[in-house]
Amino acid sequence: MSNKNIPKDNGFLSILYAIGTKPLENWDFSVKNGHIKRLLDPDIQSPSIEIIGANVDVNYIYTPKLDKKNPKQSLEIKMPTIVLLIKHLQKYFEFSVTIIDDKKIERTFKASNFQTLTRVKGNFCSLPMKLEDGWNQVHICLDDFTRKAFGTNYKETKRVQINANCRIRRIYFTEFPVNYKKIPPEYKVFAAVEEDTSDKQKEVIEEEENI
Repeated sequence: MSNKNIPKDNGFLSILYAIGTKPLENWDFSVKNGHIKRLLDPDIQSPSIEIIGANVDVNYIYTPKLDKKNPKQSLEIKMPTIVLLIKHLQKYFEFSVTIIDDKKIERTFKASNFQTLTRVKGNFCSLPMKLEDGWNQVHICLDDFTRKAFGTNYKETKRVQINANCRIRRIYFTEFPVNYKKIPPEYKVFAAVEEDTSDKQKEVIEEEENI
């Protein structure tokens, strides 16, 4: 999978959107003593993807899907800013992004709400993440982080993984951090989205759709 297969929308490149028939079409997952499902979040009155698990490390979704014929498969996303619209569920949560820098070296950033210090070891950087109660809009400037952590330049994003425990409305990339007022409504957490009709909301509630 490459970013050629991901639709771009006026400078925004979305890799996950909870609304639609197949929100995790380009994702794979691991579930052990947990669940991954789509449900209606009451705070935003919109579908969201929920990832829950007793063990954060073994309950997650990731993209691109593993391909034995192409183990070096990459998202090939050049945009350096990743934005996550996620809900804090008062539980441990983490996510990771693997990038390739200008030295053609893979580097991985892992952010979690249960770590208090930033650590860099080899090609791995772990980051503390503070989440407010309820929905959050998390921005990560991968170019800045790459320079500060490894002293190299960001080239592209290879892989994204979202672990338990959270709800996701959307994950997208942008070229530059965008002023909140200039972000389209569908790329914000609290927004009236035309696709969220009453029928679709009822369908999500009744089925609690397992992904």
